[in-house]
Order: sequence, then C-alpha cells, then structure tokens
Amino acid sequence: MLALLCFSLSACSLARIKEEAKTFYSSTVLAGDVSSALAWDKPVVVAAYTRRNGKIEIAHYTVLHEAGGYELIVQKGEYALFAFGDANGNLTLDPGEPVAEYGMAPVRASGTGSLVNLDLVMSHKAQSAIPIGTAVGTAVGTAVGARPSGKPHSTQVGAIATLDDPLFSADAGRRGYWAPVDFFKEVGGNIYFLEEYDPRKTPVLFVHGAAGSPQDWAYFLQHLDRSRYQPWIFYYPSGSSLDSMSYLLYWNLGNLQRRYHFERLYLTAHSMGSLVVRSFLADYGDQFPAAKLFITLSAPWGGDTLADQGVAYSPAVIPSWHDVRAGGRFVQTLFQKPLPRELDYYLFFGHGGRYSLLRPASNDGVITLASQLRADAQSEARRVFGYDEDHVSILSSPQVFAQYAALLKEADQRGSDAHAAAKGNLRVTFTYARPEEISASTPVLILTPLDAAHERIVWPLGARDSGRELGPFPPGTYNVGLVARAFKTTPASTQVTIGPGGIPDLAFQLTPQGILSGYIGADVTPADNPAGSFRAGRRDIEIESIVLTNGTDRREIAPSADARDRTLEANMAGQDYSFKSFFSFVGLNEGRYELTITVKGYPSYRQTYDVVPGKYGYVTPIDLSAPN
Repeated sequence: MLALLCFSLSACSLARIKEEAKTFYSSTVLAGDVSSALAWDKPVVVAAYTRRNGKIEIAHYTVLHEAGGYELIVQKGEYALFAFGDANGNLTLDPGEPVAEYGMAPVRASGTGSLVNLDLVMSHKAQSAIPIGTAVGTAVGTAVGARPSGKPHSTQVGAIATLDDPLFSADAGRRGYWAPVDFFKEVGGNIYFLEEYDPRKTPVLFVHGAAGSPQDWAYFLQHLDRSRYQPWIFYYPSGSSLDSMSYLLYWNLGNLQRRYHFERLYLTAHSMGSLVVRSFLADYGDQFPAAKLFITLSAPWGGDTLADQGVAYSPAVIPSWHDVRAGGRFVQTLFQKPLPRELDYYLFFGHGGRYSLLRPASNDGVITLASQLRADAQSEARRVFGYDEDHVSILSSPQVFAQYAALLKEADQRGSDAHAAAKGNLRVTFTYARPEEISASTPVLILTPLDAAHERIVWPLGARDSGRELGPFPPGTYNVGLVARAFKTTPASTQVTIGPGGIPDLAFQLTPQGILSGYIGADVTPADNPAGSFRAGRRDIEIESIVLTNGTDRREIAPSADARDRTLEANMAGQDYSFKSFFSFVGLNEGRYELTITVKGYPSYRQTYDVVPGKYGYVTPIDLSAPN
C-alpha cells in the first residue's frame, strides 16, 4: 500500500525520493570502534572529512554517549577519520580533550557496501599551543557542526532513550522509510535501551517494520514484565535495503555483546522487521549463542506483490521495495540458510483484513495470508498462532500479548533447565608485550570444544574484560585461544576444563605482528551491494596461487580444501591460510609488500600494501579484471 502511495506524491516529493535512492546507491558506511587510553566517560564525536583548498569539509559526523562502536555514511571518495572527547557537548575540539586520528592510509570509499574495523584510540590530549593532526589538518578549534541547543543525540548502541522522544514518533519512522540516508545521518541505526543495563534481566529486542518506529511497540512495552525483562529497540531507516539493515543489526548486537556479555537474548519482530532479523540470524546467528527465542508478527515471508508492482511502475523507488518483492532475490533466497539450531521460533499471523481491489485474497489488511504462512516459515516454527487482527491491531491485542508473554516464560524455563547443566566460567587476563603500545584491536576469545558434538564459541572482549570472570559456558574441555588483529598471542592456545568445580585462570600476552588479509569480492552491481551491506566473497573462480613478496620474504598459499573455515585456528597457530576467496598472511615484518593473486582465466591481480606490526588496516574487497 505504501508503494502505491508514491504515485500520488507531488513532483517535488518524487524528485526527493529519487535523489535519496541515488545517494543511497552511491554511498559507503564506515564503521569501527573508538576506545581511549585515557580516563574518559563523557561523549565522543567521530567524523569523516575531506580537504578542499586547505579547508576541512565534514562529510558526516556522529555523537556517541560513550566510547564504543560508530557508523558513518559517506559518498564515494577518500576520507580521513578522527574522534575526540566532547566534554561540553559543543561539537568542537577544545584544549585538553582526548583525540584520535585514523593513522593508516586514507579511507577509500567505493560508493557501495561497508568498511569496518576502522578503529581509533584516543591516546593524547589536544593542546591549544600545538595543533594536532598536522598530517591531516585537524586542530584545536575544529568544529564538526553548530553547537546544539540541547543534549546531542547519541547513535551509540545502548543509549538510554524515552519512548515519547520525538525521534521515536510515527512521523520520524515514516521519514526513515522515505528518506533513509537523511534519517541515518541524523538519527543513525541503533539499538536503544529504555533503562540502564541490568545483568539480572533478559534482554528482549523489538524490531519494527516498514515505516515503523519504536512507538509501534507501546502496548508490548507497557505490559512487558520489567522485573524479568529489559526491552531493547532496534530503530533503523526502513527504506534502506534489508541486507544493509541485517548487517547493521549484526554490528550493533556485536558491540553490545562485547560490552555486556549477555547470556540470553529474545528477539521480537513485526512485519518487514522479521525479514531483517531472520536474515541476521541465518547469516550471523552462530556468533550469538545467547539468541534463544525468535517471535514474529505479521511477517511477509513470501514478499509483497505490490512491491513488485511498485518497482516495475513507480516513478520513484524506495530501496527496501527491491527486497520485499515477492519475486526478488532477497525473498527468494531468505530460507536458503537455516536458523541456529538452539533457537526456538514462533510465528504469529493475522487474518483480520478486509477484501479490497488491492488485496483480493485473505489478508491482514496489508500482507496476504499466503505470504504470512509461507511453507518454509511454518516448517521451522515450533508453533503457529493465528488471530482475527489486522496488520496494526496485532501489536495491541491483549490475546496476542498474553500468548507472547507465555512463550517468554517457556523460554525462561528452558533457560533454567540449561542452568542446571553445571555451566562454568573462565577468568582471562591479557596484556601487551610493551605497555606503552596501545592497540585499537579488540581481542576475541575462541573456545573450541574437544567434543565435536558442540559448537565453537566466539566471545568478543573489551579492554575492561582483562582479569574479569567471563561466562557462563557449557561444561566441557576446550582449547582456548585469543585472537587480536595485528597481534600475536602467547600462548597460542591452552586446554582447560570448564565446569562448576572452579574457575580456570588464563593469561595471554599480545605482541605486535604484521598481518595482511583480504578476499576477492563477489561480482556484484551497486544494487546488490548497497550502502551498509556486506559484500560476500566470490565463489565462481579457481584461485591457483596467492603470493606475497617484499624482496627478502616470499610467502605463497593456495585455498584450503577444508570443509570448514579454519581462519581463526590458523591465526592462533601463526599460519598463513586461505579459504575459498579469503586469505591471511601473518607474522610479517614491517615494510611494503607486493600481493599477486593468480586466478584461472583472469589476468593476475597485483597490488602493493604497507604493513605495520600492531596496526590493522582495512582491506577493501578485491575486484578482478575482465576474464582473459
């Protein structure tokens, strides 16, 4: 129905929508983490900029309420990045405020996809007498924007918000649908808290649908048992591509997992938001063992034929329409990957719609029953529940919520049963070989069970986790190692038994090492790899060799025949490794290297890279030249 509204819009509105779509398909999302070697618990500003005629031009900036993950969106081009602590909220770098600059080569945005791991460390203070950042031009007095009249809006995950905030209104949600780039620049795409994090409560993540907002969940939030659950809200520009929003959800939840190490997570989604969450769970769910419950309401699992018509005939097309099309790639491939096996899924649908010329079939007023009850979705659901509600009223139905609350309690009970299985904890300490060296690379703890029947556990860490008790983990014997980009870990791994009988103490030391890693990107168009999405690796090629040389050192690897990606294990063991189109060279000395990749039927790829131990530079997906 929203698609057809486009036909009645004014020429001016259509022009704005066209310009938004054009900007979206020529933009790149830059993401990374800001940390501080100095004591700092106040807001942080992160910005991407270019220089023209000796002046700084801010492409995009964002405000974080504390150090942590950030996302920026920029057009195709080269950018420098910097971050600073903003004690007084004036959006200006003042003397005494901590500052960081991205020290690797300029960031080259291709105008598609995303670049991640652009990490910064605030390690010194700005001084009024000595301009900082002479290499790139940032100095005391640099302002990223006009001083706000009130408290700046935080785009950092975990920001505390109130449901009646104007940014959470229905009007704001619709703006995120019709103008997703403008929305992302101002509001971001973020998981908000309605209260301070409480480790005793289970997080319940709510995800709205097309043109939706956090206020859509008002009834659920009002009746949720807040003594047992803490609501989190994923608020995103719903006019963006669903691949992009799925990857954004992955990025946001990863930052929260690193910060809080939540043990359980329940996910609830309405309408199109269900597609975003399922895509996230299918692609990245194995990295989030805490995800135990997934409930969807009025999900268009089979797509929407009106979106097909909108794409075909509308004079202006919203990016998300391409993904909601019944005949589109996103919907057609959505169920190719299964949900995580430890996750319980329940499907709620509505059938309270009325007959209309636009919806002649049974429907909930917006989505047909055939789409809501797609066979693939029913087959993976533990139970299916139907209600005489329409697409909107299903979010405020007492009967719907009563069943929803019962499912939460069932999940709690299964969680209690799991606790009886004698889980255990670890205490992990990690230090750097030279204390004066500051790493922007956050470590990841890897627990590989000796029992092949169990899954490997990937546990992201933050600097504050060193020396802390971590867990709980399922009981058993594991090989435990630590991976940090551009650092070698000693010992590489150690074997421990986890259970209720004690808390093993592990210690690792991180020493800088050179690393060069990357992959050959899938052959895609900008529409296949829109702003904020992850570009997959190429699978239709035969790599013959990957060679790295710098005159004194020569390394050569070929793709492994392993059925499973063992990149993490190879990294911990200090071994070069290649899997499918991905490769990684480790233990490199500082210097300039030439990379040569030989692919059957294609001209050889050659490029030089500068390697600095302890510093991990992003690597854009490699594009091959036209076949021979």
